[in-house]
Amino acid sequence: MKKSARALAALLVSGLALTACTSGSSGDGASGDSAAPPASALDQASGVTSIEFWHSMTGKNAETLTTLVNKFNSAHQGRIEVKPLFQGTYDDLIAKYKASVQQKATPAVVQVYDIGTRFMIDSKQTVPAQAFADKDGYSLDDLQPNIRNYYSVGGKLASMPFNSSMPLLYLNTDAFKEAGLDPAKPPTTLAELGDLAKQLTKKDANGQTVRYGFGAAVYGWFVEQLLAESGALYCDGDNGRTAKAAKVTFDTAKGAEIVQWWADLVKGGYAANTGRQTADAQAAFKAGTVAMHLESTGVLRGYTEAAEFTVGTAPFPKTTAADQGGPVIGGASLWISGPGHSDAQKRASWELEKFLADPEQQAVWHTGTGYFPVNTKALDVAADKQWVAKYPQFQTAIDQLKATKPTPATAGCLLGVMPQARKGVETAIEQTIAGTGAQQALSAAAKELQPAIESYNSSVAG
Repeated sequence: MKKSARALAALLVSGLALTACTSGSSGDGASGDSAAPPASALDQASGVTSIEFWHSMTGKNAETLTTLVNKFNSAHQGRIEVKPLFQGTYDDLIAKYKASVQQKATPAVVQVYDIGTRFMIDSKQTVPAQAFADKDGYSLDDLQPNIRNYYSVGGKLASMPFNSSMPLLYLNTDAFKEAGLDPAKPPTTLAELGDLAKQLTKKDANGQTVRYGFGAAVYGWFVEQLLAESGALYCDGDNGRTAKAAKVTFDTAKGAEIVQWWADLVKGGYAANTGRQTADAQAAFKAGTVAMHLESTGVLRGYTEAAEFTVGTAPFPKTTAADQGGPVIGGASLWISGPGHSDAQKRASWELEKFLADPEQQAVWHTGTGYFPVNTKALDVAADKQWVAKYPQFQTAIDQLKATKPTPATAGCLLGVMPQARKGVETAIEQTIAGTGAQQALSAAAKELQPAIESYNSSVAG
């Protein structure tokens, strides 16, 4: 996993070294390639304007996406044709995107995960969503504020949010009741979660653990969330929002406190250590061998359908009761390519983005996948209200996001080598579980990451 992260970081740097000299864009991205063409460009095009849409959706998510794209194509028959093309995992897609830049054959629209945002901005290969909105007088006010906050830099929306997720604390309510605990009173802090984990851990007559009180994948995203909950920054430059991040700051006392807490629960026998694979941690929770579990909203529907116990949800825990922060949005957004694409293709891409962000379509997306709707009005659509009524556990996510104030901390860190940073934190967690002090492990991760940050930033300087 660590080797993969290093390879990805090298890929991003090499890709940017190339795109910086091939895009024809100025340093601020204000070239003809990154300017939004007028709406008349699509009207003046002859025949059908065809665009490729690269994505990483699978299973039910892919089925729902296909339904939406087919609906769009039907509404624009004879004018626009969108061709959705699956490109593998998010990391696979980034690799293929870099190759497409070299070949001067980028897709018209591309879905890129949250931590690829800095790379996409620096690549200078895209037309900002804000450019189209400003050109048309299109209001972005209906976008959920925290989601919009993540994908904005300098108050300008870089890409159109699409599939957004947020973290929740999942509960096995049956286990709570069996232990004499009230699932309606879930833990709100790490200390409370740790105490309940001890009470929820269950052993058989032979002393073998049959249920752990807590369990989550060794996933750096969770540490990012806990830092944001505390109001702490993950990297400098206001999380890369007011200046390009030059170093990570996850190796603070707060970061060490979080990682040590996690490791101590594992070493004490109260938390399962299922490794980095999220599927393994998810399987443990669904099987009932973990009573409390950290995961995103994206798995809620699957959990309620697969588990043989009543699944409860609670807000993501705070590090302490004094925390004033909140969670960071996950998921992905849509980017419109500039260089190598006609004005008609750019306009067609913008029409697709507006369509997918529409309340009605976001309601279809939300109810079909479990991703959080990016448009605030989607929650008022009748079908969406019915879905939330059927899955009341999702109301937790709605309330949690509404209660979160958009700040640099809750916006998340924009870092060119964010995938590698996340893997570094995961290594630190594993080292701390193995006996290394959390502070030492995090400091080592930050130090090891620094050359990659500097190499990335120098490749996009100027």
